[in-house]
Amino acid sequence: MGLVLHSYWRSSASYRVRIALNLKGLAYEQVTHDLRTGAQGLPAYQSLNPQMMVPALETEDLVIPQSPAILEWLEERYPEPPLLPKDPDGRAIVRAMAALVACDIHPLNNLRVLKALREDLSATPDQVNRWIARWIQDGFAALEPLISRHGGTFAFGDAPTLADCCLVPQVYSAERFGVDLTPYPKIVAVASNAQGLPAFAAAHPSRQPDAD
Repeated sequence: MGLVLHSYWRSSASYRVRIALNLKGLAYEQVTHDLRTGAQGLPAYQSLNPQMMVPALETEDLVIPQSPAILEWLEERYPEPPLLPKDPDGRAIVRAMAALVACDIHPLNNLRVLKALREDLSATPDQVNRWIARWIQDGFAALEPLISRHGGTFAFGDAPTLADCCLVPQVYSAERFGVDLTPYPKIVAVASNAQGLPAFAAAHPSRQPDAD
């Protein structure tokens, strides 16, 4: 059995794992779960991932939930090409950039949070969009100076890292929801540079088997 990625085409967390798999040059199968219909809650998938969220990476020996854990596992298991710098200081900065997206921005715009806003709090579409924009803009306002300080072609230096794996899907999400990215030229430039690489382009949501 090879690598199997349980995913959904528009999931930002799944998107970041696809990027890393592609950058590592790893072949993988995708099993998709339509989050809009609650397919991730079906018993077969729940038995694999009790949290019933995507992504999960299935290997011969284990099932790894949570995209940050998957990214770190890929880096340790398949170290070439590296997605973390060689020095401890550089690795810390890259991990901080990735966590800023994966821990501070994305969870507040996750589908289940937006669903709760709409269904439990009766938020209007405008209120939901303002909620999304608020947290993306707050996070990007913190990330922009980090990229100014440490970035080059990519978020950290001139080679892709785990920071770019997390950043590019978040930019896609921001564009999807019409968030103004004008104040973040470094972020926009990095995302544009990344999309020029085949590994990023192939991971784009529009190119996934379940895209509609």
